[in-house]
Amino acid sequence: MMNKLQHLLWRVGFGPRTKSWEQWAALPESSWWPKLKDDSIPEPVYFDVADNAIKGLLMGVGELGKMERGDLDKEEKKEIREKSRDNIRSLNLHWIEEMTHTRSQLREKMALFWHGHFASRNFNILYQQQMLHVIRTHAIGNFGDLLRGVSKSAAMLAFLNNQQNKKQHPNENFAREVMELFTLGRGHYTENDIKEAARAFTGWGFRLNGDFVFRKAQHDANAKTLLGKTGKFDGDNVLDMLLEQRQTARFVTRKLYKFLVNDELIPDDRIDWLAGRFYDSGYQITRLLDDIVRSDWFYAPENTGNKIKSPVELWIGIRRALPLEPDHPESQMLLQRALGQVLFYPPNVAGWPGGKNWIDSSSLMLRLRIPQLLYAGRDFEMNTKSDDDQQMGRDEKPGGKRRLGATLDWQPVFQLFRQVPEKELIPAIAKYLWASSSGHLPLEVLQQHTDRSSRDALVKTAMIQLMATPEYQLC
Repeated sequence: MMNKLQHLLWRVGFGPRTKSWEQWAALPESSWWPKLKDDSIPEPVYFDVADNAIKGLLMGVGELGKMERGDLDKEEKKEIREKSRDNIRSLNLHWIEEMTHTRSQLREKMALFWHGHFASRNFNILYQQQMLHVIRTHAIGNFGDLLRGVSKSAAMLAFLNNQQNKKQHPNENFAREVMELFTLGRGHYTENDIKEAARAFTGWGFRLNGDFVFRKAQHDANAKTLLGKTGKFDGDNVLDMLLEQRQTARFVTRKLYKFLVNDELIPDDRIDWLAGRFYDSGYQITRLLDDIVRSDWFYAPENTGNKIKSPVELWIGIRRALPLEPDHPESQMLLQRALGQVLFYPPNVAGWPGGKNWIDSSSLMLRLRIPQLLYAGRDFEMNTKSDDDQQMGRDEKPGGKRRLGATLDWQPVFQLFRQVPEKELIPAIAKYLWASSSGHLPLEVLQQHTDRSSRDALVKTAMIQLMATPEYQLC
């Protein structure tokens, strides 16, 4: 039964938290999922990390900001870029802390999914934190509301060039990605549908403070024909038409199934059933989650311990199992870079590909070494490709050593295993940490590499050794 609880907490959250595991384990199985939903009911707090200087320049005080009036000089523009990038680092770390400690595990896990689904790179901190709030607010609500909120966000409109989409010169980027990546999926629309949708989205833009604005003078108000219908459509009409397509429910359902259940074994009949119910519910995300989590197949052997943890899932899971506080929080940014997933910096508009793409020889070696690096407070090698966006303009070389130090709180770990006989400690810890079966536990090898000088030393070294295994990479 405990393996089922572990599976649930990893798939719709960020894994068991050592401090609260016993409370969860004491609950009847029937209450696990309702509790996860109830814990995520509270509205998320808006993350506001933007520098006051940026707010003053972009938003103005009682008037349009200096940037919107075109009053910024070269130095002020440079200051905004640099401060905004620093603020995005702060937003990244702020969200990491929330994912690690919040009771709203379901909301933040789903927000991470939508963060990849609606992938956007934008170097304006106001726009990034506004879009993140839209995603976190609607993460377990209604997909139509989420789609509309993201589509009208300054971050997405800017990223996909819709500010330049005017009736005299339509820009197709936004319309194409809304269809290909957010709703229908490739192959379920025509090039003419994109051209006509782009005309419908003309005039959609934003002010410098991030507010959505419809510029009527730039909108093509003439008739358009797309998805088999003709009319004087605007952007809202197009989103409505996309939501009317059952293929949208199927595309989103399939992607979420890969994220929560299995990214290789995806039965078409199961997707059809889930998508039909999702569509009929009016795109209620929690209804779809209910159907997935309450099913028998969610806990089937082929769907457990088979998913490679994303870098963010892996890191937050470690922090929840080994209660720790990083000595230098910004080292978490470098760790994200080294492992290939930096929040707010997806590789492209399609987001992170996931699955086996998380693993290569370099990242796997670092993944396996993270527990020992934390335990010993050692340096780790940065062997990453240079990415000026992620480096935020800093003069950082792709390689080099970085310290991954942290303060570890071992008391909750000792408390969790306090009643386990010493000879059974390693198997008990493996059962807690590994999502896959611990039936093939290399007990002799582990005994050779653990410190048996005291019970506490054995618990510590067993935790570290079991986290430094390929099995711990799976959930």
